[in-house]
Amino acid sequence: MADAPIADDRFERYYIEKLWEWIPSLYRHEDGIAERPGTLRALVELIGEQVAVLRRSHDRLWDDAFIDLCDDWAVPYLGDLVGTRMVSALNRRARRVDVAKTIYYRRRKGTPRVLEELIADITGWDGKVVESFRGLARAAHHLDPPLAERIEPARGWADLRQPRLAEQAGGPWDGFAHTPDLRRARGGDGRWNIPRVSFHLFRLGAFRVTDVIPHVRADGVTFTFDPSGRDVPLFMPRHRDASYAWDDWQSARPWEVPAPMACRVLGHAEYVIDAAVVAAMAAHGTAAPAVTELAGAIGGRFVTEDALHDFLAVAANAGTLLAAGNYDALRAVALIDDCGKAALWPAAVAVRTPASVPRHRVGAANLRDFTLVAAALDLLVDPVRGRGKALAAPADPTAVRVDYAYGFGGDLGAGAYDRRATVIDAPEVVVAAAVGAAGAVGAADYPADLVTGNLVGAVEIPDSGTYDVTADAADVERLTIQAANFARPYLRLAGDWTLTAAAGLEATLALDGLWLGARAPAALVLAGTWHKVELRGVTLDPGGLDVDGATLHPVTIRVEGQLDELVIDRSIVAAVRTAGAGVIDALTVRDAIVDAQQVTGGVAIALSPGTVSLARVTVLGAVDVERLDATEALITGLVDVTDTQAGCFRFSAAPAGSRLPHPFRAVAWDGGPVFSSLRFGDPGYAWLAEAAPDALRRGAENGSELGAWSAALNPIKEDSLARKVEEYLPFGLAPMFIRET
Repeated sequence: MADAPIADDRFERYYIEKLWEWIPSLYRHEDGIAERPGTLRALVELIGEQVAVLRRSHDRLWDDAFIDLCDDWAVPYLGDLVGTRMVSALNRRARRVDVAKTIYYRRRKGTPRVLEELIADITGWDGKVVESFRGLARAAHHLDPPLAERIEPARGWADLRQPRLAEQAGGPWDGFAHTPDLRRARGGDGRWNIPRVSFHLFRLGAFRVTDVIPHVRADGVTFTFDPSGRDVPLFMPRHRDASYAWDDWQSARPWEVPAPMACRVLGHAEYVIDAAVVAAMAAHGTAAPAVTELAGAIGGRFVTEDALHDFLAVAANAGTLLAAGNYDALRAVALIDDCGKAALWPAAVAVRTPASVPRHRVGAANLRDFTLVAAALDLLVDPVRGRGKALAAPADPTAVRVDYAYGFGGDLGAGAYDRRATVIDAPEVVVAAAVGAAGAVGAADYPADLVTGNLVGAVEIPDSGTYDVTADAADVERLTIQAANFARPYLRLAGDWTLTAAAGLEATLALDGLWLGARAPAALVLAGTWHKVELRGVTLDPGGLDVDGATLHPVTIRVEGQLDELVIDRSIVAAVRTAGAGVIDALTVRDAIVDAQQVTGGVAIALSPGTVSLARVTVLGAVDVERLDATEALITGLVDVTDTQAGCFRFSAAPAGSRLPHPFRAVAWDGGPVFSSLRFGDPGYAWLAEAAPDALRRGAENGSELGAWSAALNPIKEDSLARKVEEYLPFGLAPMFIRET
């Protein structure tokens, strides 16, 4: 019964009043005039609440017989009915999916399909399963299918004419042959062996943002997809067919998993000439002799655009077929769906200048120095760096808009994810959508009360564009500034953004879903007397360098007034400190990253007096506070707590030599290779590296990792996957788990 959801059925009120009516009026009257009035009423309310719980449980008895409707407490009972091996109770989603699909799994036990589906079902990640024996070098025999029927090249000598295959070597789509590797499985060792089955795991998520204003460089034709001007690799969003028809299923292809977009995957274009292509070219107005010659090539397949061009170049009607209009039309209609370019453009990445650039006019390229040019194209895209180049200057460079996906570990910081639980549905003010190089958030966008003039209400930024903050906010009484759900607006600060509380009131402020950046020293300044300030899903840029080496300054939090409580939830911030007479009575940080690497002095949290509470937080810098209570925190700099008699440092890590309050299961470590990346903008930012000590990777109270990603339960998901793979893997085979991201 404890798992029963809280319903808006008003059962408590109904049963309380019904029981109260059953009590004789004499006793109700006496309860009102007794020495302690209301005692009987309080007892009736307690009984009524329990009756409501019982009623809800009774109403859900039928639902609890179905795995997709039942409460969590009923899942193991249903699992016992089908005889499945239950995974960790912490992995609630996996337990429910496992029970729901147990019969499905058993009917297909041992097949690559089930093994690959287990990755998504049990962990929520995507993956690719590879039977290693298929990649071993061997002599061909008569049981092999004919070469024409093979989807991938015949294994053997490396085909150096296809660089795309060389780029995929060593990964899950390695198309080359290997000699047996009989070593114990460790890292990449021991992979190529007959009993090995490799599970390639893609653990990062891909978050797609649309209508982003890119950072256009001074030349007006080159740009970065990231609005702050950083090099940020483009990601491929998940692109798997959800069909469960057995005959339609196929293993994941390179462009179907959330992973960094490789240049040659985006540039992978294959063409087929069939009757539909010939008819389309005739309808386009291509000369009849050229159409007739093209009809003679029906059935031709070209694995690269160069191969198609070379074929047309030697045709009798080459001049007609390679004419700009005809060649463009042929590339557009002959491109097959089953290739990287068709799958990724524009579903994963798109550019509008302002008209959408068609995929046949786009090329994947290495834009390391932005000097590359190409014929018969309008746009070059470097997905590895997140750069673009228009080969013809746009009429209005400020009208360029991009759609793309970035990779990250989860729903933390400003991002294109579901925030419906915190977003206000009907804000008082919606900022005008950004036009040109940027929009603006000005004084007129702050909702003011008509009587008092204080700022009261919600302000929403509607899209993922770039906005300049042009005015401070004074006399705040109750203000929320939020991004629309699934949006990630980039707010540029020219200096400090000061928010001042209205005098004599318990003022509150909430920032939700915003990304604040600056190219000059800037801070989010809180002045006046505040009751509570909350940052939810916010990124205060921790700083760095843009594509041209210019400095991106960190945006810190500076409190200059009196603040009762500051809450930082699921956010990324640079540093928190007070100035002058500023005081923070209580600072609560949970599921967040505090990155002071670019802050002078490297102190992430400086607070005295005041109490700091850290829960599942990664702090990249030092901590100097009066009182500290930390759980599942990972701190890279020295911790100096003044009052060590208060608080606790439990299941957390800090460098040796730190001054900690009541350490319990604390880890003292000396740095080392702990993180995949410490650069904001990288997909693996603040993500624990595989070489991180087990004390950090499994040091949380529940066996998860320490730091900001503790609630993601990554180690527990891996254990759950290993348990289910053991159940469904054919006898004699050995699994090997390879973390690709």
